[in-house]
Amino acid sequence: MRYHSTERYDPIMERKSILIVDDDPGILNSFKEILEPEGYDVDTAQTSSEALEKCKAQLYNMAIIDINLPDTEGTELLPKIHEMLPKARKIILTGYPTLDNAVESVNQQADAYIIKPVNPKDFLKVIAENMNKQTEADVITEDKVIGWIESRYEETKRNRSPRKVPASAHVPGIEE
Repeated sequence: MRYHSTERYDPIMERKSILIVDDDPGILNSFKEILEPEGYDVDTAQTSSEALEKCKAQLYNMAIIDINLPDTEGTELLPKIHEMLPKARKIILTGYPTLDNAVESVNQQADAYIIKPVNPKDFLKVIAENMNKQTEADVITEDKVIGWIESRYEETKRNRSPRKVPASAHVPGIEE
């Protein structure tokens, strides 16, 4: 497929990849069954250390992280994933919702907080909304960069005086 300069091509965004981190294989399989038919590329990890290894090897658009993992709390994993994948959306998943967990999740830069058990339709809606927010943020950032470059170019053109070439200068291709 050929892309024109006005189109925004980002293979990571196009692929819509999600890492799900949960120690329950049943949850991992259920989420895969919900997400894959919708076009998402789903990868799974059962521990935070496995998740971090996967983040080193691959880029993800989103990480869905259970709050209770065998080797750490999901809220402790959030900033590590944010450091490795700053553009990725991060969603906390919990079967034990508390105000403290919700506040800590927000403080650690979670983009959403989902309570188990999840309704598949509601789950897909949260995923789609967060994917769209990531896309919008990328477009805004790209537009700002393009705008800045264009303004600098125009400013340079305005401030540039025409170069004067002495009449005696040799111009290639012109015989005297």
